[in-house]
Amino acid sequence: MPTALALSPHLDDGAFSAGGLLATLASAGWRVVMATVFTQSVAAPEGFALACQLDKGLSPDIDYMALRRVEDDAAAAALGIAAPLHLPFREAPHRGYASAPELFADLRADDSIDRDIAPALGDLLATEAPDLILAPQAVGGHVDHVQMVRALRSLRPGAPILWWRDFPYTVREATPKEPLAGLFADMPLHALSFEGGAQGRKLAACAAYTSQIGFQFGGEAGLAETLAREGGVERYRLSGRLPEPFPARDAS
Repeated sequence: MPTALALSPHLDDGAFSAGGLLATLASAGWRVVMATVFTQSVAAPEGFALACQLDKGLSPDIDYMALRRVEDDAAAAALGIAAPLHLPFREAPHRGYASAPELFADLRADDSIDRDIAPALGDLLATEAPDLILAPQAVGGHVDHVQMVRALRSLRPGAPILWWRDFPYTVREATPKEPLAGLFADMPLHALSFEGGAQGRKLAACAAYTSQIGFQFGGEAGLAETLAREGGVERYRLSGRLPEPFPARDAS
């Protein structure tokens, strides 16, 4: 049984950007593991970190990341994949990034989280021995996505990697920020399309992140409409060669 390992920066990125492929691989008999890097709970958040919680209508006494981990469990179940893995690293608002613009600006000089992430990813790769890795391109420029790409690239894994285009950053602007575009420019593009069952599972998985879809899409109807405009297609850059046979149809 081949194994696919999806490496998600946040608790929703894997489903948002690659849910169609994850559901398709699972239906084809693959073992699919979704691991999220930045999931650590932080007691008594303050400042911008607390504001990120309050602006979603959540009171200060709620463990925001625990809530999101439960959502992630539900999303994985909707995709038909194994229970997700949650790595113990803090999101950017807990590492000194003090505003929304800072999350999409240059990395802080004191932010070396990629050096901490890399060994954990290395251990995960050794344990799961994936035949295929899925990971972000950091479209949109979120610092957590950038740091995860830096950490994964430093490991030079032997398995092929499908680098996803980070949704919904891809649709928020006509020309989204792509700070790492040069890393992927020479890699072949694969536009993978999915049948209706996989699309439905992706929608259900994305809707499981109830704390996020309000501010991301305006609610479930907005989520469904935004995904429908994607036409059941996810776009990737490929490093290495895809395992054969591969169950997803390439519409490139």
